[in-house]
Amino acid sequence: MEEDYKEIRKPIQQIELKNMTEDGIDKLKFIIGSCYEDIKSLFKNYCDMKDEYYDLVALWIIGTYLHEGFETFPYLFANAMRGSGKTRFLKLVKALAKNGELLTSLRESVLFRDAKGKTLCIDEFESIGSKENQALRELLNACYKKGMKVKRMKRKRTITGEEYVVEEFEPYTPICMANIWGMEEVLADRCISLVLEKSNNGRITRLMEDFEYSVIVTEVRKKLEVYLVQLCSFFSEFGYMARWNLYINDKYQYTTTYNTYTTLTTQTTPIKNSPFIKKELHFLEIFNKIWETNINGRNLELMMPLFLIADFISPEIFEKILIIAKKTTEDKKDSEMMESRDVMLIDFISQMGIDRDFKSIKTFTNEFRGFAGDEEGDEKWINSRWIGRALKRLSLVLDKRRMKDGMEIIVDVQKAIEKIKIFRNEVKNE
Repeated sequence: MEEDYKEIRKPIQQIELKNMTEDGIDKLKFIIGSCYEDIKSLFKNYCDMKDEYYDLVALWIIGTYLHEGFETFPYLFANAMRGSGKTRFLKLVKALAKNGELLTSLRESVLFRDAKGKTLCIDEFESIGSKENQALRELLNACYKKGMKVKRMKRKRTITGEEYVVEEFEPYTPICMANIWGMEEVLADRCISLVLEKSNNGRITRLMEDFEYSVIVTEVRKKLEVYLVQLCSFFSEFGYMARWNLYINDKYQYTTTYNTYTTLTTQTTPIKNSPFIKKELHFLEIFNKIWETNINGRNLELMMPLFLIADFISPEIFEKILIIAKKTTEDKKDSEMMESRDVMLIDFISQMGIDRDFKSIKTFTNEFRGFAGDEEGDEKWINSRWIGRALKRLSLVLDKRRMKDGMEIIVDVQKAIEKIKIFRNEVKNE
């Protein structure tokens, strides 16, 4: 019966760590767990942050050595006021992460030509929202996922003359960013965001940044470099994405060609006690706990690597990161509800009343400024051009006509009401 089950599930069958006994795996977990605790201790020694940040940062740094095993890997973003230690934070991340490099700026060509296999730590990243950096921003918006390709033509000399050949790059790599003014909202949606504040801890603020000479930093980095080589392909090989999708389809009673996870709980006791079924039951257990957090969409994509790393280290760390992830996701949703420009516009339209009358873009823009609390016109993003593009992007225009004084529109108030209800329900459910 077990052999039949293995054959059915062959496309996503568990691949064990090669040539490693259970004792060897337990030893590896212990070593990585000790690195996790050491990283937390180092950040607590040098950086004054919220308690949950230490756990997130420690798992993220371990993940820089394993990120090729995941289909997505989140960016880490530190939003910090002056004097809050953001450069110190970045330097410590650089010292501990895989092949860390500290930069004060980033160009598009550097990202796709030179970033592979490195952890980029970018300080003073205020200019990312500028018009000049649009190409870089678009690239960053996509390359937190594996498989994003950049192609460029390169001139090559041959015996018959010169010709152009295609060079292909994959810029998927861990990136940690920091600035004072915050992140553009689309890019921020790809980040695990931390807010750093000025510290009142005199011991921390008087410490020198001796990371390059620290014995502890060097030992932790060497342990990660040596031992995570044995684990670098583990997460991609065990097929967590296929298993998770199987689990979700089962939850929604969607029929697939494979057995469902429900069948595992109905197996006989001898089959349940087999190593293969034990592994599958473990996946079922952790998937149930992830499901119960109600985290979904991109937030789930970003947190899944940290969940899997935490689970590999220990059940206690896994339980802790579930709680932290749920809280940070709720905080992120609340922030989006308050700050998202699109949501604010949808909310404004939903309260207009359904009168089906044409209104000029200029009048509409002025009314929205008042709704947004910008009656003096200080918010330069609230202009007729942005309003026009946003209404088109959100499909909220029922009709439009061009008049001598400019464009007039009828907005779809009913659709706005439905959209704002959906968003508020998402916040509530999270």
